[in-house]
Amino acid sequence: MKKAPFLLLAIICLSTCTSEKNDEREALATAIEKSITTELLNLWYPAALDKEFGGFISAWTFDFKPTGAQDKMIVSQSRHVWTTSKASEVYKDVPHYKECATHGYNFLRDVMWDKTYGGFHQLVDRQGNVKSNPTEEKTAYGNSFAIFALAAYYHATRDTGALRLAQDGFMWLEEHSHDPIYKGYFQHMKRDGSVIKRESNELSTEDTGYKDQNSSIHLLEAFTELYQVWPDSLVGERVKEMLTLIRDTIVNEKGSLVLFFQPDWTPVSFRDSSEAVILKHRNLDHVSFGHDVETAYLMLEASHAVGITDHSRTIEIGKKMVDHSLDKGWDNNVGGFYDEGYYFKDKPDITIIKDTKNWWAQAEGLNTLLIMADQFPDDDRQYFEKFKKMWQYIDTNLIDHEHGEWYPGGLDKEPEHKTALKGHIWKAVYHQYRAMANCVQRLRSGKPH
Repeated sequence: MKKAPFLLLAIICLSTCTSEKNDEREALATAIEKSITTELLNLWYPAALDKEFGGFISAWTFDFKPTGAQDKMIVSQSRHVWTTSKASEVYKDVPHYKECATHGYNFLRDVMWDKTYGGFHQLVDRQGNVKSNPTEEKTAYGNSFAIFALAAYYHATRDTGALRLAQDGFMWLEEHSHDPIYKGYFQHMKRDGSVIKRESNELSTEDTGYKDQNSSIHLLEAFTELYQVWPDSLVGERVKEMLTLIRDTIVNEKGSLVLFFQPDWTPVSFRDSSEAVILKHRNLDHVSFGHDVETAYLMLEASHAVGITDHSRTIEIGKKMVDHSLDKGWDNNVGGFYDEGYYFKDKPDITIIKDTKNWWAQAEGLNTLLIMADQFPDDDRQYFEKFKKMWQYIDTNLIDHEHGEWYPGGLDKEPEHKTALKGHIWKAVYHQYRAMANCVQRLRSGKPH
């Protein structure tokens, strides 16, 4: 009989702790969503619409004024379409998100799609004239984002024309970029889709002719998005192919992505060279903590999308990647992931070779840390505490509370970014919005969008 009061007390304590935890999650969700709606989406849309030539204005000053020639790249144009399509489904009372998505879709269809050879052009000027580059006229990376955007737009609007264009984009990659022998996709193509091979006289610092992790993870992302609106067997097969390739080949034994490969997936490495040679080739060979934490999320998302029932291997590798990034690339003082590290052969541990903290890596870290926190709530690494520290870091060092949007890098390391461009062809709103929107949804319901 005497045990009853203690049992009741335990129940009350558990209930109180759960309530406090829920209150904390709701407070975080509210703060993050407020930033989405008052410091991010509201700046870009509808202001970024190029009503004269179509598509979206790319380059913006620190105080968010259009600047420069305004070239338009398939990656950022597609990311705008994806973002506004997703936002139109979350914020149904804001009609201009869907209007912006339609405006962007029309530009992808009418200007960026190559009506002669198929596939999407990599870069056009503001007026829509193709800016030809003999070493990179079309890319698997760029085409992946077009497919990603078109699938999201179809989901939001049920415009069958968008789905057909996404299907055409997928089949164009299948015909021209997919490697039936060694699997995966070739990144660099000429306008007609022929693969650009690496020549013997290629500069050692150039990535022409290599396969790479970055296009691979975003092809996985694009095919995952496409499969959810078009569950075609070949698309599902490619999702599984890319997931397996990334998880079991591109991720190394330490839990980090190898950046570049020969066509047969032999890693490109300079580790046996001098430190000077290694640093000269750092764009081809380093530890990218931001890509590692992003990939952990993309693998889990893909695994769920295609209905893989046993996620244990994917979860194991995803956790390993996040743990490695926290162990080797996390700033324990103020939070945030460093940009680059390297395992020099004559040094006992990793060396941080670039201690700046770019915006997109922190956004991806925010999203993935919360996933790990919910997946492993009792882990000694205290992922939820790291997630909160990550949000505090972003709120303090990346979000411009005066002019809006995010600085391109954390002010704790690069205070000069306070007056840097807020937007350009490589910086739009997709990383920030996706991460923050996923976190808001997960904080409130335990599941992302």
